[in-house]
Amino acid sequence: MSDAQIIHADAAYVENELVEHVQVVVRDGQIADVGAQCDAASVRLSGRALLPGLVNAHSHAFQVGLRGQAEYYPPEGGDFWSWREEMYRLVERTGGEEFERLCRAAFEEMLSAGITTVGEFHYFHHDANHRGYAMDERVRRAAAAAGIRLVLLQSYYATGAIGRPLAGGQRHFDSRPLDAFWKQLEALRATLDTRREHIGVAPHSIRAVPPDQLVELRRLAPPEMPFHIHVEEQTREIEECIAAYGSSPLEFLIRNRVPGAGMTAVHCTHSRPEAMSRFLAEGGRVCVCPLTEGNLGDGIADLDTILARAGGAVCIGTDSNVRIDLLEELRWLEFVQRLRRRRRGATAPPDGRLARQLLRCATENGAAALAVATGALRAGLAADMITVDLSDADRRSAPPDALLNRLIFSGSAADIRDVMVAGRWVRGPAQR
Repeated sequence: MSDAQIIHADAAYVENELVEHVQVVVRDGQIADVGAQCDAASVRLSGRALLPGLVNAHSHAFQVGLRGQAEYYPPEGGDFWSWREEMYRLVERTGGEEFERLCRAAFEEMLSAGITTVGEFHYFHHDANHRGYAMDERVRRAAAAAGIRLVLLQSYYATGAIGRPLAGGQRHFDSRPLDAFWKQLEALRATLDTRREHIGVAPHSIRAVPPDQLVELRRLAPPEMPFHIHVEEQTREIEECIAAYGSSPLEFLIRNRVPGAGMTAVHCTHSRPEAMSRFLAEGGRVCVCPLTEGNLGDGIADLDTILARAGGAVCIGTDSNVRIDLLEELRWLEFVQRLRRRRRGATAPPDGRLARQLLRCATENGAAALAVATGALRAGLAADMITVDLSDADRRSAPPDALLNRLIFSGSAADIRDVMVAGRWVRGPAQR
């Protein structure tokens, strides 16, 4: 066992239960075994609970540069569209080195918050020359320097709105022609460090991708490759899509046979239950981003329909990264539904164990949406793990369910202590 790390924790979250005194064997970046203590530990995590690393399924890392910059409002207030203009101004003033710095800062903050995998929905492709895809390598370098597992969701962006040309900051996103975009994606795919880098395809939205090109992207994407797209975040987007194509964005995707394996729709804050039911029945997933959706005034996704049809279909993202704390995102996923329905446990499963279901959204469900073998403490999966401090007396004496409830409903990023990605400690006192 000399080539392995043998990690012993006071508690660990295994098969959806928090159990005491668990030993995890890590070899070659993967979990080789999980069970009771049987060998001398090489890493002893006293006063720690070991959990699977959190999965952030939707991020635009560079947008940390907007913090505090888009919070001034005229008397009539602001909305998504006024925020978007601020984002374009950020793009226009951000050069390559600053973009890489912002991305690295976001990824490092994610790791400190227990996020070991990020789905980076990456559409800021070009520097001031508006060509060359220079920013693609910069986002990869930022992730590698931080030590986070990166799923690069390479975004295709061709129009400024339905039937309108790109303008201003949008020119940095220009992915045309489609064959050149796909050639770039394949070039990136060929150079991935598969221990911690993965790739997917992400047409930005119905407003940014013409129908024929969207359908062609779906045809080109292999079944095992994640396929993500922004869907129905704003009512204006739906109205323009109906006017142009005779259906809502989600209905358009269904009609053109886009849903299926690997398909994740991001936001769905205004999706109709009938269309959502069909989308889920065809294998689709939904990523919600409660803090960003609240910050932008987007709306509230109809989780009743989603959870009733497919409880494992919901994952979570930090999107604009106005705040990076996935535990807080999970709370607000539930809390906004409580406000809408005026009752507690609004998204609880039949057994009532809501904390387990919420944690699954930020672990196994996110991993499935990004097609990465992580999200649980299980032999054969990537050794992506985090620890939570158990040192105070209240936590030590709490029963397992109460401890998990406290973490989800009262905890924060500050409770995360150690972070491992692909078998390497990158944060905390257990760092090796």
